[in-house]
Amino acid sequence: MNFNGLNQEDLQNAFSNIKKKCLALQREKYSLDISRGKPSEEQLDLSMGMLETLNKTSQFPKNADYRNYGFLEGVPELRSLFASILGVDKNNVFLGGCSSLNLMYDVLCKAWCFGVLGGTPWCKLPKVKFLCPVPGYDRHFSMLEQFGIEMIAIPMDDNGPDMNLVEELVANDVYVKGIFCVPRFSNPTGIVYSDEVVKRLATMKAAAVDFRIFWDNAYCVHTLYPDAPELLNIFNVPDAVPDRVYLFTSTSKITFSSGGTCCLATSDKNLQSLKKFFSIQTINFDKINQYEHALFLKDAQTVKLLMERHASLLRPKFEKVQEIFNDNFSDNSYVKWTEPRGGYFVTLYVMEGTAKRVVELCKKLGVTLTDAGASFPRHLDDLDSTIRIAPSYISLEELEKALNVLVVCTEYAICEKLLGVNS
Repeated sequence: MNFNGLNQEDLQNAFSNIKKKCLALQREKYSLDISRGKPSEEQLDLSMGMLETLNKTSQFPKNADYRNYGFLEGVPELRSLFASILGVDKNNVFLGGCSSLNLMYDVLCKAWCFGVLGGTPWCKLPKVKFLCPVPGYDRHFSMLEQFGIEMIAIPMDDNGPDMNLVEELVANDVYVKGIFCVPRFSNPTGIVYSDEVVKRLATMKAAAVDFRIFWDNAYCVHTLYPDAPELLNIFNVPDAVPDRVYLFTSTSKITFSSGGTCCLATSDKNLQSLKKFFSIQTINFDKINQYEHALFLKDAQTVKLLMERHASLLRPKFEKVQEIFNDNFSDNSYVKWTEPRGGYFVTLYVMEGTAKRVVELCKKLGVTLTDAGASFPRHLDDLDSTIRIAPSYISLEELEKALNVLVVCTEYAICEKLLGVNS
């Protein structure tokens, strides 16, 4: 709906019609959830064959009985597979449990308690700061908040974080210790960091020698279209600062969300240091699961084919989002949205000062969205305009219903704002 140029009477009429739509939708008694980027049941079914890769007659590699203790770094077969996907040496790959978020937390905790490569433990410093590209991943922010780390919001554009601001802060403040990045199909905007941004992150000067990039490459193979932009390999950047990057990824949205496996890729020095701590924390992670993944996924080409099957299930849902938003918001100057080529999210930007109201209205009509502001540190979206859409989990028919509710609620909130109505 185009609100431009409407006088008060026209706005009142529009608002009256929108209220009628809300009443009609309320009678539907929906219970729809587009708040989290979970794979659908059909996507999870794609990997059921993995459960048949091992049985009572299975043989393990010679001198490598994965049922027993050992192999702290993980099974070599899966380390090699991750290495080929990420473009790193397999000796620089460390396998964790089923969650890359857990592995990030572990690495952050070790820096906090013990320091980085012999440096002062971060917990003993007067303050610790992290840069947080926004909109960003809410769980990164929750992690930092738990440690009491000061979060500095860094605006994002279509190329990635504002590198002029990043470089200034990192170069001049010794307490800036890190930055969290989701560099390919960023959560929640879906953008891919440009080559220039990757190069500048890898080579910029830092006041803190223990400054680290937490490179959460969760969606490294999660393309929706064959022409999706590639991400420059940050480890191949000429003149990159040694030991700067911790790269994380997982199979959580490749195989099973609660039964996947994850990895850390980093420099020799970083890995050797971290392994000393991990060797005290555990003898090994779940090697049976790791080996099942290695047998099922086999190689990078097999992973590519599996992800094409995922894309065939996801693509209609993402296209439905674009279709409904274009049909309803194309002439609405107060609303814009992202058009990702991969990943799991679309970001909707509504009229400033209305995002929380839109989420509240949707909830009343039976549609659950991610909390407004969740994509910002401490949920502080100063503009109150950003809403994350996660289309993956529910059916296409349910998604269409949820999006139609979202459209009506967005228009309702805009009318309220323009009319100065107290909600």
